[in-house]
Amino acid sequence: MVVQRGEVVLRVAGRAGATIYPGVRPCRDGTGQPRVAKPVEPLIAKVEPKEIVLTEPVEPAQKPEAGKPAPTPVELTQPELPAKIGDYSLISFDRLASFAYEVPDDPITDPKAKAIIEKNIIPKSVTDFHKKKIALKGYMLPLKVEGGKITEMLILRDQSMCCYGTVPKINEWVSVRMPEGKGVKPIMDVPITIFGTLKVGEVLENGYLVGIYELDGHRLGGPIDL
Repeated sequence: MVVQRGEVVLRVAGRAGATIYPGVRPCRDGTGQPRVAKPVEPLIAKVEPKEIVLTEPVEPAQKPEAGKPAPTPVELTQPELPAKIGDYSLISFDRLASFAYEVPDDPITDPKAKAIIEKNIIPKSVTDFHKKKIALKGYMLPLKVEGGKITEMLILRDQSMCCYGTVPKINEWVSVRMPEGKGVKPIMDVPITIFGTLKVGEVLENGYLVGIYELDGHRLGGPIDL
């Protein structure tokens, strides 16, 4: 087939198996039949699937030996340490009042009263703070005033105990005594934080049990949220 340069060639559908160009007669072979071009198979890219190979080996799960139970997983956790303000460990009444303690009505000289006290147990989570520097938040109830300053007081767990006559439990208050000449100003109806050295154990007065917590006060702080 000869096509002049610049001539537009369009394919026109003719008989099956033949392609006819305008103005051009199809070629014939020796049989007198038009020569039919063989259909061209479309080019289709074939993609062979590839296997995914793991570059890092996967260790098989350890199986317990026959007749032996599977080992229990061990959690690597660090024990919680009490928060501190300087040298003072923060402690709250949630810890100090976390146990039951029965108070006898009779003096310690009475055998029944003595048996009750001996039956009470202060947990180690509290006795660990004996003679330790602590910071405790609570409400002030003044007991002794000298020169306009509070030298002895109770630190109570709840405001209602000092303002509304609610009787606190024996482990819901701490008796505080400030050093001579270092009293603090009275602060009522708002929580304060007292810093000092805690003493844990039965406090007796005239043979009666009057408390289990005492504090040698060092200084007074603000309403720190413990």
